[in-house]
Amino acid sequence: MKAVIMAGGMGTRLRPLTDNMPKPMVPIHGRPAMEYAVMLLKRHGITDIAVTLCYHPKMIMNYFGDGSRFGVHFEYFIEKEPLGTAGSVKQAQEFLDETFLAISGDGITDIHLGKIINFHQKKQAMVTMALTWVEDPTQFGIVITDEDGRIRRFIEKPKPEQVFTNTINAGIYVIEPDVFTYVPDGFYDFSKQLFPRLMTENMPFYGVQAKGYWKDIGTIEQYNQVHVDIKNGKLNHDYKEAM
Repeated sequence: MKAVIMAGGMGTRLRPLTDNMPKPMVPIHGRPAMEYAVMLLKRHGITDIAVTLCYHPKMIMNYFGDGSRFGVHFEYFIEKEPLGTAGSVKQAQEFLDETFLAISGDGITDIHLGKIINFHQKKQAMVTMALTWVEDPTQFGIVITDEDGRIRRFIEKPKPEQVFTNTINAGIYVIEPDVFTYVPDGFYDFSKQLFPRLMTENMPFYGVQAKGYWKDIGTIEQYNQVHVDIKNGKLNHDYKEAM
């Protein structure tokens, strides 16, 4: 299986940390955030990886190179202008010619990817979304599934009065390449455009609860909390000996 790391974000809420570096390069215990995603993929045997870039792309390319020193292989796809999450991934369409996993380059997690992949294959889904639970879901996409796991309701960044669950989109997806027929050229977003379309057209769009640590580093407070959590051993990762 192949993967794509979405690493084009500017991280405006993390300023001033991201004034001169892309969000996936902000340091977490001395290593770029994206490095944790790379090692998570490698742990699950996924080593053929596309990386979508936009903001300060050379910083990421210069650090990670072709991926060989991390035991993986990278292909880079650079947006000349922002294309949205789905639009940026579509740039890598020729590379992503089989079932693939999409993951954010700036989330910190130890979620078991194999369980999500197995669920996706069992359901013969077009897209399977990893789900997790948070105390405040207003900065994320909230999700309700039916008993079979099919996604029935999805709202991106709901207002407090719209919150109907604390289960959210963890930003990790297993995707069939057929999905690209639903993604037009240009700017297109997974959460705001593609996912609602899949639900409207009753495509096999599923969600599965993912167990394990997951933390977005979208704000300075969340960024600081990740450091505390890692120090306290809450993340199962590949760098424990270096902490």
